[in-house]
Amino acid sequence: MVTVGDLLAVPELALAPVHLSPAGAEVRWVATSELVDPTPYLEGGEVLLTTGLETAEWAEEWQEYVERLVGAGVAALGLGVGLTHERTPESLRQSCEDLGFNLFEVPRRTTFVAVSRTAASMIETARGNVARRALDAQRILTRAALEVADEATLVRRLASLVDGAATIVTRDGEPIDGPFGSRTDDLVLDDVRSAVERIQAQGLRAAASSSSVTGSTIIRPLGVRSRPEAWLAVFVPGLSSDADRLAIATAGSLLSLSLERRHERRATDRQLRSRAVELLLADDVRTARIVLEATALTGAGAKLPTEVRMIRARGTREQTEDALALLEDQHILATILDGELIAVLRARVDDIPHQLANVGLQVGVGRAMPLPQSSISYDTAGHALAATGRTAPVRTWDDLIDTGVIGLLGTEQAAAFANSYLAPLAADPILLETLATFLRHHGSRGDTATELGVHRNTVRNRITHIETLLTTSFEDPQSRVNAWVALQSRTPSK
Repeated sequence: MVTVGDLLAVPELALAPVHLSPAGAEVRWVATSELVDPTPYLEGGEVLLTTGLETAEWAEEWQEYVERLVGAGVAALGLGVGLTHERTPESLRQSCEDLGFNLFEVPRRTTFVAVSRTAASMIETARGNVARRALDAQRILTRAALEVADEATLVRRLASLVDGAATIVTRDGEPIDGPFGSRTDDLVLDDVRSAVERIQAQGLRAAASSSSVTGSTIIRPLGVRSRPEAWLAVFVPGLSSDADRLAIATAGSLLSLSLERRHERRATDRQLRSRAVELLLADDVRTARIVLEATALTGAGAKLPTEVRMIRARGTREQTEDALALLEDQHILATILDGELIAVLRARVDDIPHQLANVGLQVGVGRAMPLPQSSISYDTAGHALAATGRTAPVRTWDDLIDTGVIGLLGTEQAAAFANSYLAPLAADPILLETLATFLRHHGSRGDTATELGVHRNTVRNRITHIETLLTTSFEDPQSRVNAWVALQSRTPSK
């Protein structure tokens, strides 16, 4: 990029600054015009050269003239002195100061052609430098992508190329790789997090940039699918050049391809792990181990434990997918089957169920079983999952066993059963009290009569009447179990 300051620094031209405000303004071309209003013929970024043939008598008119040039995006005005004006008019200088516009004098001995030729040569050289820098950056970044498997190396190279800082962040704005580079303090992660939150709904089409006195921060999505995998955030000190922007674009494309390859590998591994889980649910441990050997799974999940607890969890599709990624990051064997998350854990599950609950899932933890009996742990995890609710998002089989049969049924189901089963006795609290005392004393009519303070025959008659109303016989152990569960689960009368 060629700036106004660069052009004025060429000694052969002997250009004399009168007022320089944004001396770093880019010069895209040089134009010459003696028109009172040349702006219809300008595109912006030009250095405009004039001798002011039509302005010999101007005073207040300079203000509107400069305003038009500023509005057209002109980079600077070069006034040829020694012809119409021996020196810069004071009102022109004052207008340029007021509007923050670059103004310099072109001495009589310097031709406008010389200024144009010099600027053109500088622009061409700068473009060539940008092209070479861009090609060098592409070569360096591509080599890094081909030679090294991880994305972190490529991000480090990018940070070095822009002489700034770079990082990859998640959808939550948390760094995955980095920040790297010499200016990491200038890459404000809170600002990056806010920008990602603001633009992520727009998918791969969204990008963001912001500028400060120290430089520019550029954020662009990574991925080739509709939903970005992550975001690349880069800090470039000062004004970002075309070469910087090309380097960032190249790095973004290479990182997106790398993430896509990882996505494809992960999809294949997920299919294999899903099949391995299905085999474990069929208690086919030998084949499950063979399938797992073909995956890239490492760590605890690569070697199946001798004793397992299965986890079953449910939630929204996005919550389930996020939870699966969470388990994969911890190298835990897991999959999604029929919309339900299934994970294979060691007998000691640590805090994994609560991690899943924090994602928003309801979680059931199965019974600890030897690996060849994984299906039993899976079934018991299903019972635990059925007992979860808004106030108890995590339930374990052990919890249900501790609370007995009612825990297995679940509060609502047990209450519904109780109210239905005991409906014939609901109008007679004496019969309900007699039944509860009778069952508590294991069917002993004598002990029941003693506790109730009635005759033994009274107890016998009441029990016979209860059996008639319930169409059952308490000689049957199953009938006694049903009655006890109903009594424990019934809804108290108001």
